[in-house]
Amino acid sequence: MQKRSGRARLCHMKANQTSAGLEDTHRRGGDQTRSVVLTREIRFSIDRDWATAAHGEDGFARAHPISNSWGGWPSAVGIAPYLVLQISVEGKPDATTGYLVNIQLLDQLLRQTALPATAKLLRQSGVNLTGELLIQQLWLALKEKAEWSVVALQLWTTPHLSYAIKKDQPEMIEVTQTFEFSASHRLHVASMSDEDNRKYFGKCNNVNGHGHNYRVEVTIGRPELDEAGRAISLPEFEAITKRCVIDLLDHKHLNADVPEFAELNPSVENITMVIWDKLSDQFGTATLRKVRVWETAKTYAEYAGD
Repeated sequence: MQKRSGRARLCHMKANQTSAGLEDTHRRGGDQTRSVVLTREIRFSIDRDWATAAHGEDGFARAHPISNSWGGWPSAVGIAPYLVLQISVEGKPDATTGYLVNIQLLDQLLRQTALPATAKLLRQSGVNLTGELLIQQLWLALKEKAEWSVVALQLWTTPHLSYAIKKDQPEMIEVTQTFEFSASHRLHVASMSDEDNRKYFGKCNNVNGHGHNYRVEVTIGRPELDEAGRAISLPEFEAITKRCVIDLLDHKHLNADVPEFAELNPSVENITMVIWDKLSDQFGTATLRKVRVWETAKTYAEYAGD
């Protein structure tokens, strides 16, 4: 066996100690030099009379205990809006616990801030309260009270419609609405041989094509709201998307019926970019921020411009 010099033995010992130290660090809580983003959501039902009629003068007394946070707390008393609020915070996890923040504290922050604020705004504005105005006020309130770095806030007012604010552009309010279309397509590249197409695309190269129920999420943004407190009129947003995208693609064979795919392979990636091109200059003072297309429940493509 070859003998190491004293210097080599010392380096070897230091290397082993460093390795052991790193392993011990990871056992105790991981690498504390790196930041992570933690996201938590609450679900709740609330209306303008919620604080008094539904759950008592303080808005909480009759709603306790929290027995079904999965379904939403407070739960609906009669017919009431059902909202989902999601907060993302960023920082370095604690060396001992591995926690960035105890999620119970996030729940407490969201419930004690967002619920009374939403009830108050609904009471003041009624049907004139927009999702944009609500998330704007919640962002300001939560940023002030949070002990952690809040990087994003997203509010769903329906399962398919959401509003978001992000730390890097806090003046920009994003609105995402969901659409769908059904279409068939064949994945085939003319410059490739038939054999290569079959090998590469498999069943998706079937001569007669195959179909999908596509789900499309379109996100627009605007830094200054209009006089009604909106980034865009929602019916206008939906009408533009229907005219420019859904009417073009719905119940079509993409290869045969849509000129954009006469020579372009209609992969979900290409479909997403075609939709972007169709919408990119259509929203006036609002700007297109992102297009996401779900081809299946397991697969989506997303494009946010170059």
